[in-house]
Amino acid sequence: MLEVQQLHQYYGGSHILRGLSFQARVGEVTCLLGRNGVGKTTLLKCLMGLIPAREGEVRWEGRPITHAKPHQRVQAGIAYVPQGREIFPRLSVEENLLMGLSRFPAREARTVPSFIYELFPVLQEMKHRRGGDLSGGQQQQLAIGRALASRPRLLILDEPTEGIQPSVIKEIGVVIRKLAARGDMAILLVEQFYDFAAELADHYLVMSRGEIVQQGRGADMEAEGVRGLVAI
Repeated sequence: MLEVQQLHQYYGGSHILRGLSFQARVGEVTCLLGRNGVGKTTLLKCLMGLIPAREGEVRWEGRPITHAKPHQRVQAGIAYVPQGREIFPRLSVEENLLMGLSRFPAREARTVPSFIYELFPVLQEMKHRRGGDLSGGQQQQLAIGRALASRPRLLILDEPTEGIQPSVIKEIGVVIRKLAARGDMAILLVEQFYDFAAELADHYLVMSRGEIVQQGRGADMEAEGVRGLVAI
């Protein structure tokens, strides 16, 4: 389980994260919603160690990781799919996926795990094409596949539906459901697309101005007026 307790972060004199506390449990999809500029991506960068937390604590599987380096968090079983995908455009699809195996010994990092291609058949069809030649939706699938190659126990996704065609959004949703159903992974999904989040969430969190202002069961999102809180 991921546990965040009283997390604070600042940019200069601006207080960006204001005492955030929440949990993301294994076997569940925890959806974090909020409008642009409320601090969602800053939070994820803190969780990955890309930005040091100013105050508070982050624990993963009972161990504190607040001051761990990004590579140490990856070694601990945490994978991050950033907003904008950040694939390697000049590398082939297969080479991009092999980058996800970097936390393993060299002898274990020579072949893309077959389950990646089972989840995303299009990646196998295009494994010899350069990542930069794929469509936006295919690049998003590649970014998720690369993260999954590390066999994470916590998968963090930052707005995976951004700029993606509806058919691929549906495919990504199916993959997230499959991953959650396995029961061995916690999934933290940051999303602005309310319908996508509502369909997947076991638990939801709503951020506003750097704070968690509402949370509850995913099944209760509509009844509790979450759509109105995040609508642009």
